[in-house]
Amino acid sequence: MRLPEEEFFHLVQRVRDRMARNGSTPDPPTVAAAARAEGVVLAAPDLLRLLDGVGAAVRGAGRLQPLLELDGVTDVLVNGGGAAWIDDGDGLRRADVTLDGEGEVRTLAVRLAAGAGRRLDEASPFVDARLPDGTRLHAVLPPLSPDGTHLSLRVPAVRRFGLPELLARAAVPAGWAPVLRAVVARRTSFLVSGGTGSGKTTLLQALLGLVGSDERIVLVEDSGELRPDHPHVVRLEARHGNVEGRGAVGLDVLVRQALRMRPDRLVVGECRGAEVRDLLAALNTGHAGGAGTVHANTAADVPARLHALASTAGLTPGAVDAQVLAGIDVVLHVARRAGARGLVEVGVVAAEGGRAVVVPALVAGREEPGPGWERLAGLLDLPGEVRG
Repeated sequence: MRLPEEEFFHLVQRVRDRMARNGSTPDPPTVAAAARAEGVVLAAPDLLRLLDGVGAAVRGAGRLQPLLELDGVTDVLVNGGGAAWIDDGDGLRRADVTLDGEGEVRTLAVRLAAGAGRRLDEASPFVDARLPDGTRLHAVLPPLSPDGTHLSLRVPAVRRFGLPELLARAAVPAGWAPVLRAVVARRTSFLVSGGTGSGKTTLLQALLGLVGSDERIVLVEDSGELRPDHPHVVRLEARHGNVEGRGAVGLDVLVRQALRMRPDRLVVGECRGAEVRDLLAALNTGHAGGAGTVHANTAADVPARLHALASTAGLTPGAVDAQVLAGIDVVLHVARRAGARGLVEVGVVAAEGGRAVVVPALVAGREEPGPGWERLAGLLDLPGEVRG
C-alpha cells in the first residue's frame, strides 16, 4: 500500500537526518536500514520511492525535484509560505506541491545555495547562482521578502529547438523563416530583445544552429543557458565571488578575453551591464555576425535600453548611438502572448536625427510589412515578395 504523501515526506526527513548523523550515502541498502531503524518496513515500490526522495533531499531540490523533471517545465517558483508554481510553456499555474512552511523553504534555499558554493544568510540575504545540474537558482530571505523566503528555479532546456521546430510550434510566424535564415547567412549583427521568460534564449539558440559548420562561435554568458546545435562552440561563463566576495569575473572581462580567441561569431548571452561597451566595440572592429540578448519591452525600446546599460560603463548617448548604428543591424523582439512565447517583431536599426532607432519591418498579425521593410530587404538581399 502506498504511503500517504504527508507521512512519506516526514519519513524522508527522518531518514535523511539519520543518514546525515551517520555520514551515510543514500544507496538502497542504507536507506532500507535507516527506514527499519525508524520502525518502518517498506515494500519494494515504497522503498524505491523513498530512495528517490532521500536522494532529492540530500542532493536535489527536495520535494520540488519531481517538478523540475516534468517535461516542458522551464520555471519552478516558491512563494513565501511554501506555495509552488510552475511554468511549462503555457503560463504559470499552481503546482500540486506545497512545502511545509518557511522552515522547509528556507532550509532548501540555503542548502541549494551551499551546493552552488554560495552563501545565503542574514548577512547575504539573496543569491543568484547556478546549480551543478545547470539549474539557475535565485532566492531571497526575510526581511527583504517580508512574507517569507522566495525561491526561483530556472530549468535548463533539455531539448534544443531548431528553426523548423519553432515554426511548427508557431513560435515564429509562418513566412518569416527566409528572413531569419538571411539574418544569419548575411552575417548581420543582431540582438534578441524581450521580457523575462519570453523565449530570447530559445530563439537565439535556434538561430545559432543555422551558422555554418566552418565558423567558430564563442559564447559569453553570466549563467550558461545557450546550447546551440553546432559543431564548434566555445563557452565562457562568468564567475561570482566567493563567500568573502572575492574572485568574481564579470561578463565585461570575458568579452575582452573572447575577442582574443579568434571568434567568427561573438555572442553575449545577455547584455545587462558594462559588458555592452565591449560587445559594441567588438561589433565595430570586424566581428560581423555577432549576437546577444537584451531585456526590453519593445523593439523600439532597445536603443534606450542600450543607453542605460552603456552609461554604467561611462559611454555617452552619442557614443552609444554611433556604435549601435555601425555595429547592430537587426533587432528580433520576442514576447509572451496568451501564455505562448514567440517572435513578434523584426526591426531594422536606422538613424533618425543622428540617433539610433529601431524601425519595424515585420510585425506579427499584420499582413503588410512595416516602414523598415525596404531597408531590411536591401540589407539582407531579400526578394520583394517575402512578407510577414
